[in-house]
Amino acid sequence: MKYEIILFDADDTLFDFKKSERQAFKNTMLEFNIEYDENYHLNIYQTINTAIWKDFEEGHITQAKLKVERFRRLSDSLNVSFDENKFAKAYMNHLSNASFLFEDSLELIKSLHENYRLAIVSNGLKEVQNKRIRKSTISKYFEDIVVSDEVKVSKPDPKIFEYALNNIKHTDKSKVLIVGDSLTSDIQGGINFGIDTCWYNPKKMDNKIGIIPTYEISNLIELKHTLKNA
Repeated sequence: MKYEIILFDADDTLFDFKKSERQAFKNTMLEFNIEYDENYHLNIYQTINTAIWKDFEEGHITQAKLKVERFRRLSDSLNVSFDENKFAKAYMNHLSNASFLFEDSLELIKSLHENYRLAIVSNGLKEVQNKRIRKSTISKYFEDIVVSDEVKVSKPDPKIFEYALNNIKHTDKSKVLIVGDSLTSDIQGGINFGIDTCWYNPKKMDNKIGIIPTYEISNLIELKHTLKNA
């Protein structure tokens, strides 16, 4: 067996973050009495949110500032006035209560747990991930759950992977695999740390940015075959 440790990204890998985001954003907009059009409002928010998380990955903004700044930008874009701090707090409350696994996540993790040591490494906010991940039905299968907001370092910085392995007392990088949906965060982070990587690419997108994973899968169950043949 080539690997002993499998590190997983959480959102958009095991957890359906898009579904959580849709629900939380809608509930927040309604809470603030904003007439809500999902096709319009959600698209604007997701564009802002994607850009600001990219800024965070590249070290241009802190996580503390990010969670409010995205809603200041949203207010400006929509030309709608609201208190961005209160909006951010409401959104994170709704998001923390919106935890949805992908269809194959539980089956996969239960199966892998029999033969591998598992951990989660997530770029996320502690107020959100504590409920969504640590209190989820699959949390018991992971030896550790590392959240960037708590440890003050995030993917693709290799220090977050070092932190995760130190927590579970493992040192042999050749026995570690990171599985995640983001080339710039999960895969680049794994490469930076010197471990093998598996890109979860369910939409079978073209890789045009030159970050080359060790493996690529388009569905979660395929990971078992990848590991078997590694």
